[in-house]
Amino acid sequence: MTNGSSLSGPPTSICHWSFVIGHLTEILATPRRIFTLALVVMEFAKLHALGNDFLVADVSGEEGHKRSLGALARRICHRHCGVGADGVLFFQPAIGDPAADFSTLIFNADGSKAEMSGNGVRCLAAFLYRGGKSPSGSFRIRTVAGVKVLTLLGEEGTTYTFESSLGLPITAPDHIPVRIPSKMDPILDYAVTTGSHTVPVTITSMGNPHCSTFWPSLDEAPIDTLGPLLENESLFPNRTNVEFIQVLDRHRIRVRFWERGVGRTLASGTGSCAAAVAAILNRRADSPVTVETEMGWLLVRWEPGSEVVLIGPAQFICAGAYVAPES
Repeated sequence: MTNGSSLSGPPTSICHWSFVIGHLTEILATPRRIFTLALVVMEFAKLHALGNDFLVADVSGEEGHKRSLGALARRICHRHCGVGADGVLFFQPAIGDPAADFSTLIFNADGSKAEMSGNGVRCLAAFLYRGGKSPSGSFRIRTVAGVKVLTLLGEEGTTYTFESSLGLPITAPDHIPVRIPSKMDPILDYAVTTGSHTVPVTITSMGNPHCSTFWPSLDEAPIDTLGPLLENESLFPNRTNVEFIQVLDRHRIRVRFWERGVGRTLASGTGSCAAAVAAILNRRADSPVTVETEMGWLLVRWEPGSEVVLIGPAQFICAGAYVAPES
């Protein structure tokens, strides 16, 4: 495994996956006992965006194995038995797609699919730029939530800062999706009772669902109990991401994140966008909004009727190969 601090250039052939499905003959203590294992070997890179860490891996030419990516994501993201990450992005060139340069499938740490990850696609763009895939630093990446455009603003060592155009926020209940009896659009200050809590929420989508809550102080926010309750609330057929927001002034908010399929994370790209949009919709803030996370800040620009723009860093950590039984 190569550490980013000592790497002066792009990793050689890193992230071209080879699924080596073969047989390993392993002789243990007793020579007569021979175990034959089918293996998966995956080359990967690991990056983080303000502590929100992701693995990226090239799946070009591996169509036959993509049905098992969710299970592989769950294993490799495990903090103790795998490499450890909040999620993984499997990518390939978007051949025949005039609107995109690369396409990606994003998986959460629990193996579930994510439509979109703002920090994840920024990590992927940083990896691609580091590997010389676009000298200009501009990338069009197709996700399940559509094509996202990322432009390099600067680099320092192994850290790359990108501006990301993440599309229009979604407020229509049927398109988020969320099951509410009324036809509110946007959904602001909607009272949700879950467990022993009743909280007013703002519900939006950045291609993935978000439930935003406001607190006078984040010290009062029961993140570890209310987060999973809201994530799995029956209102959300696809579950939801949750943001806990403290407004500091008209252009600054402090946010903590509970991510669907992951749990508590140090930062979230789409979560920061959803939090800023919620603050603006509720007339608590004005664009641009600086979002303070546990590991640093992201900048969100948004005016009603326009696309959400996110600016923030991504840092290369390491690269290596993951070896695991196929099943």
